Amino acid sequence: MDARLSYREAAARGATPVKLVVLLYEQALDDLGHAIAALEKGEIEVRTGRINHAIVVIGQLQASLNLEQGGKVARNLERFYQLVRKGLVEAQFQQSAGVLQEQVSYLLLVHEAWLEVERTTAMPDPAPSERSSAAAVSPGDNPADWSA
Repeated sequence: MDARLSYREAAARGATPVKLVVLLYEQALDDLGHAIAALEKGEIEVRTGRINHAIVVIGQLQASLNLEQGGKVARNLERFYQLVRKGLVEAQFQQSAGVLQEQVSYLLLVHEAWLEVERTTAMPDPAPSERSSAAAVSPGDNPADWSA
């Protein structure tokens, strides 16, 4: 079994929704990195398989959007995913490393934003001395009670 696949499967188990999004971006970026390398080596089957898998991953990201609750952000992400998928199909058709690299740069930008969301939403487990003071916080003031 592929060690990277095992690592990703282990990371996905019990991951937060934001972490799952980050992992999907990382998978798409990994796929596209391999697709670019395969394109440069003339490995058509590998290139095609990796681009197709990246398209599926982007489709998963797009399918996970809640357009009703997500509002403008979800609509913008939907358009973004449509554009990336279109770019990947174009790169596949044109056999263009440049078009693939362009999609990678777009995904990297949004991946960075998701990493920032992950950093700001990750809250360390309070130390035992802090737990007792957290119990004194009134309902609704505890960040654990907040919902996005």
